Amino acid sequence: MFNVILFILLLLILLFPRVRRFVYRRKGHLRVAFLHPYCNAGGGGERVLWVWVRYIQERMASGSSDGHGQKWSIVVYTGDELPDTEKELARNVKNRFNLDIDASRFSIVSLRSRWLVEASTWPRFTLLGQSLGSVLMAGEALFKHSPDLLIDSMGYSFAVATFKLLVGCRTCSYVHYPTISVDMIQLVHSGKSAHNNAQVINSYPILKRAKLIYYKLFAKLYGIMGRRSDIVFTNSSWTNNHIKELWNIPDRTFVVYPPCDLNNFFSLKLERAVPPYYIVSVAQFRPEKDHALQIRALKVLLEKLSATHPHFPLDEIQLDIVGSVRHEADERLLEGLRHLARELQVETHVQFSKNVSFSELLDRLQRSVVGLHTMWNEHFGIGVVEMMASGCIVIAHNSGGPKLDIVTPEPPFTTGFLADSPETYAEAMLTCLTMSEEQRQEIGVRARSSIARFSESAFENSILDSCEQLRLFKS
Repeated sequence: MFNVILFILLLLILLFPRVRRFVYRRKGHLRVAFLHPYCNAGGGGERVLWVWVRYIQERMASGSSDGHGQKWSIVVYTGDELPDTEKELARNVKNRFNLDIDASRFSIVSLRSRWLVEASTWPRFTLLGQSLGSVLMAGEALFKHSPDLLIDSMGYSFAVATFKLLVGCRTCSYVHYPTISVDMIQLVHSGKSAHNNAQVINSYPILKRAKLIYYKLFAKLYGIMGRRSDIVFTNSSWTNNHIKELWNIPDRTFVVYPPCDLNNFFSLKLERAVPPYYIVSVAQFRPEKDHALQIRALKVLLEKLSATHPHFPLDEIQLDIVGSVRHEADERLLEGLRHLARELQVETHVQFSKNVSFSELLDRLQRSVVGLHTMWNEHFGIGVVEMMASGCIVIAHNSGGPKLDIVTPEPPFTTGFLADSPETYAEAMLTCLTMSEEQRQEIGVRARSSIARFSESAFENSILDSCEQLRLFKS
């Protein structure tokens, strides 16, 4: 008898979200939910989320959803805890991204289980642990709100599959960075150390072999889960290539570049008053952004200038590292970077600016001559585009999205530079700092004209065309 009761309870639990969603659909109510557990983080992925939310709000206001009076509602699943959630989020979005979001036209569903997708929760088998944790997080989300359309704007493919299985809703994935990639597997195979491939693994052949097997099996499972998405958007050619190979649904996979706020950055002047020579970096304080490479490159730059340009005003060189801090792990990373600057004796040339407002960001970009971006295999690089739009000469990592989609280093079409080591970054910075103002402005003009395809309107049109094609916004 107990087993029968348990079975019935389990069946009701599984069916409840489906029944609730059916009732709302009978009323002609389209419930759109965004899965974005870190919606208040302030990074490029969050800009994608809020431009998309604003876009749907505008469609709601204009009555253009389907032409038949269909009702809309927008929910954002998040683990961020804020006292006055919707209004405070809207203020933060305005402050960070200069986007106007109507706080009365979306609601928040709080996810207490977000800790299950934190990397710190899974010190071993992190990829698998986070993915399984996202399944449990999706379960909590479904009990609190059951949507007709789920938009995963962070890349939780296992969570998307859970929504699809339990409630059968339509699903859309916007993938910024594949959870696992062919490059990651090749990195383990090559034995090269990185932030996600510890040297201790490379020191023991049996551990290296075990990790290769683990990665390959996980990649298979990742593909199975990814194929549960009805439509997939990727943010760059690099990400698109990996997702097509891993998920194998090319007919439903499209490149949609992230929406960049070009107009505000285009309003900045191309002219720079030098000296002082400001070098800026814009990226979240996360290990993969490799801010340490920037500090090491600065050390090499100062040595090169001292040796080759003895009259160059070294005291006028300042690296401003701008980024958002989400939690204690980011704070520890930031403190480690400060320690590295002191250790290399360049602390007087480096300043750290965390969680700056949008207006403060514009001020820093306006005075900067060079913009640095050092992440290996950056999926796209909104920060790279913003720096190019502002008139900075960008030096980005010679990989991923910046290499394939954004920066052209070859003359006479140079829009920026690519590098991959402290020495090559230093060499590129030396070139930028010692060229004439006329040469810098020529590169700035070419850079601005090359990035129009990354505008907010281009993003919205791409999203609309693909979603309308698959009738994703229809009840």
